[in-house]
Amino acid sequence: MSDTEDLPYRPCAGIMLANRAGLVFVGQRIDNPGDAWQMPQGGIDEGEDPEVAAFRELGEETGLLPDHVDLLARSREEYFYDLPPELQGNIWGGRWRGQRQWWFLMRFKGEDSDINIDAHHPEFSRWKWAEAQELPKLIVPFKRRIYEGVVAEFGPLI
Repeated sequence: MSDTEDLPYRPCAGIMLANRAGLVFVGQRIDNPGDAWQMPQGGIDEGEDPEVAAFRELGEETGLLPDHVDLLARSREEYFYDLPPELQGNIWGGRWRGQRQWWFLMRFKGEDSDINIDAHHPEFSRWKWAEAQELPKLIVPFKRRIYEGVVAEFGPLI
């Protein structure tokens, strides 16, 4: 058993934000020089409800307010991933082995001009709308299985 197997998973909330056309928001990671795109997500603070965290993270990463979206669904269960060995111990202060994520499907009912990726501490350098089926190809490989699950669960609801 490695040292990281003894570490807990970081609680996280992720948001699949779909527009009226059925396309999904993805942002290009500002801290990754590669072509890594992901949906908004972030840590759940201790004692924070996952749904509250999802709305907070959506605001921090996109500038959107709860009035800009309708909450459509919450994942049936948490999704888990482990960090790859080259990242273990190098991010999050080495406190976590990976993430456990609750996912939320939200319908965007605003205008593209409402989106502001510079609203908080920027995490994305740019953003776009993408087909849900394309999402697993856009994310870093170690999160691909999660995106496949989220697309399978929420895709029919978009």
